[in-house]
Amino acid sequence: MGLEWEIDSAGTNGYHDGERPHPLSQSVAQLNGIDISYQRSRKFRSEDMEQFDLIVPMANDVLRDIRYITGKKFDPAKVTLLLDFLFPKSGMDVPDPWSRSIGAYHEVYGLIDQACDKLIEYHTSPKQQ
Repeated sequence: MGLEWEIDSAGTNGYHDGERPHPLSQSVAQLNGIDISYQRSRKFRSEDMEQFDLIVPMANDVLRDIRYITGKKFDPAKVTLLLDFLFPKSGMDVPDPWSRSIGAYHEVYGLIDQACDKLIEYHTSPKQQ
C-alpha cells in the first residue's frame, strides 16, 4: 500500500522466543500470499512503548502484560486492541487457534486481515493526518 510504516511483532510471555510462527500459521499466511517463515518471536520490552507510535495487542491478557512490563511508561493513548478496529470498543480478543484445526487458523487469519484493513484505513484517513 506504499505505507512507510515500521511494523514489529512481540509476545509478552517469552515461551517461544526465537521460534518461527506455528506451521499452520505459516501455511495459512502462504495461502494468502504472505511469507512469514523468516519471522522469529521476540519478547515485548518496556522500551517498545517509547519506540513505537502504536501498540496493538491481540488479547486482553497481553494488554495486561504490556501494562505490567511498561509500568510507568505505559501510555494508553498508544494502545488499542486489534479487534477494536473491526468492532469498535468491543474489547474482544483475537481467538487463539493453537491446538485447533487448520480451519481455526483460516478464521483467525480472516479476522486479523479485516482488522488490519480497518487499522490502516483509520490511520491513513484525512481526519488522522
